[in-house]
Amino acid sequence: MGSLNLRKQAWIKRKKRIRKKVLGTQERPRLCVFRSARHIYAQVIDDTSGFTLAAASSLEKDTKEHSKAGDKAAVANHIGKLIAERAMGKGIKKVVFDRNGFLYHGRIKAVSDGARKTGLKF
Repeated sequence: MGSLNLRKQAWIKRKKRIRKKVLGTQERPRLCVFRSARHIYAQVIDDTSGFTLAAASSLEKDTKEHSKAGDKAAVANHIGKLIAERAMGKGIKKVVFDRNGFLYHGRIKAVSDGARKTGLKF
């Protein structure tokens, strides 16, 4: 097996640098976002106990209905709204945003904008 390519190595380096500083507690869990080439995933995680409190992804059946061909930002915005609704349903109003090593623009920003519009504070 060869070594990882340079882009992935840089992403892992950024991810580790961010995770040193960002920690989810019971009062303010961590909203972690992962973006692949085709899909986007969001989780609300309590790092002290190690449990995922809420999750949403673009693979879910109701999310696929909202997606149009080529409009990944709209799907990401919907995922942000969905994760905020699920978190607020469990009594979580404040979170710490973890962009997971990705740059804060495009789909990552769309997730955070959707969560903020729904009422989640971070």
